Formats: sequence, structure tokens, C-alpha cells
Amino acid sequence: MTLGDRRHYCPPNRGGRSEKPMSGLAKTKGPEGGVRAAGDLVVLSGVNKHFGALHVLQDIDLTIARGEVVVVIGPSGSGKSTLCRTINRLETIDSGEISIDGKPLPQEGKELARLRADVGMVFQSFNLFAHKTVLENVMLGQIKVRRKDKAAAEQQARKLLDRVGVGTQCDKYPAQLSGGQQQRVAIARALAMDPKVILFDEPTSALDPEMINEVLEVMQQLAREGMTMVVVTHEMGFARSAANRVVFMADGRIVEEATPEEFFNNPRSDRAKDFLSKILHH
Repeated sequence: MTLGDRRHYCPPNRGGRSEKPMSGLAKTKGPEGGVRAAGDLVVLSGVNKHFGALHVLQDIDLTIARGEVVVVIGPSGSGKSTLCRTINRLETIDSGEISIDGKPLPQEGKELARLRADVGMVFQSFNLFAHKTVLENVMLGQIKVRRKDKAAAEQQARKLLDRVGVGTQCDKYPAQLSGGQQQRVAIARALAMDPKVILFDEPTSALDPEMINEVLEVMQQLAREGMTMVVVTHEMGFARSAANRVVFMADGRIVEEATPEEFFNNPRSDRAKDFLSKILHH
């Protein structure tokens, strides 16, 4: 598979993805007659972040509805991964507010640990425990954080590993698996916590080309099943086929947001037009 093939990934079955609204699953009247979103799950308001003198997130306002799949794209250094990592406080912010399911993001301690159990994260580099088996990796969080008993955790882990297509690898260690298999284990580990939202930070960028589709197909299935997802990726085909909304970032700002059809066929900003001309035609 070439890089161009990766960018034009098309899953074998696109059926079943529901069309969700751009912000909120439903709109209801507020007490003063205004409209508020009933389904908002993740809300970022006026978020700013610096790394030294570099202003990596600039006045970010973003709302993600329950059940929505938001794909964040943009050139390298635009702030995509930093944005993703602020949602579960792997990166702190300098100003602004972030809330998950109506609650402000905790600063530290047990409340933050509970929040991270509700916000799954799939990293570029898998981050599996090398000294534990595949099964143990998926059981660990359930036992330590969710306080499940071992039998229930094992049952759930086996079910999820089957679901992502690596059920036969339970007793192996991560180093014995391919990169694609390891990333599917990482997705199963995130799902095992029964999260409200899963963040994917460039989940295929460390994979060999032939392993990319097997991971994207698992993510595509999660999207069809209604999982709330924030996906930072360079896979334009996935953005086209799985996203409800594309968020385009450049220079630390959200430049535009649109449905995939609108963004790829009729981008509004010159910055987005330039970006798409470089990645889709080369």
C-alpha cells in the first residue's frame, strides 16, 4: 500500500453510520428561551496553551456531542495532538475551561483518575505493558481503577479482544504481536474501561502500511456503534468515511469546521485549500 492509498483508505463497509448533528444530539429550550445543546459531552472554551514562547493552542472553542466522531486534521505543528491531550489533562492548559459530561476537568488526585477512566486514550506508540500478557494488559485497568473482580475483568477482556480481532493472542506478550495487533489491543484496553469518549492520537502513524487498514476498520466499527471519538489523524479516507465533523487546525487555531463532504469538496479557508491541495494531489 502506498502513502496515497493510506490517504484514500475506504473501509469495506460504510453502512450503518448514523448522521449526527454538528453540535449536540438534540437542542432544547433553555429557561430564558435560548437554545442549549442536550447532548454535549466534551466542551472546550477559550483554551490557551504555551510551550515556552510558543503559543500552541490559541483561544480554542470546541464542542463534541455524545456519539459524535470528530476528526482533527492539519499540518504538523498545528496543535492537533496537544488539543487531544488536554481533554484528559495529559497536557495542562494556561487558560480557559474544559468540561466532560458537564463537569469541569479536575486538576489532580482521585477525581482526575476517575475522569481518565471515563476518557479513553489510544496513543501512537501503543503504550502496552511489555511484561504483561495481552489479556493482563486489558484486565489491569478494570481491576485497579474500576475495581472489578478478576473473573469479571477477564471475561470482559476476552470479549473485547475477540471484538477487535485478536482474541487468539491473549496469552502472548506485546513484543510477540505485530504493530497492528498491538494497537488493536490498545483499543480493547481503552474500551475495557467503558469510557464516555475515546481519544485517538495519530493511532496509525507508527504502523507499517499493510497494518493500517486493520486498525482503521476497528475504529470504523466503533464509529458505527456510536462511540464518541476524537481522532487526530493523517488518514483522509477515514476522515471522509467515519467522521461526523472535520476540524481543521493550523498555527494553534481551529481554522474551520465542517462535515467531511463540505470540507473536502468545498473548503472555505485558503489555509485549508492549500493543505488539501498538497495532501490529496501528491
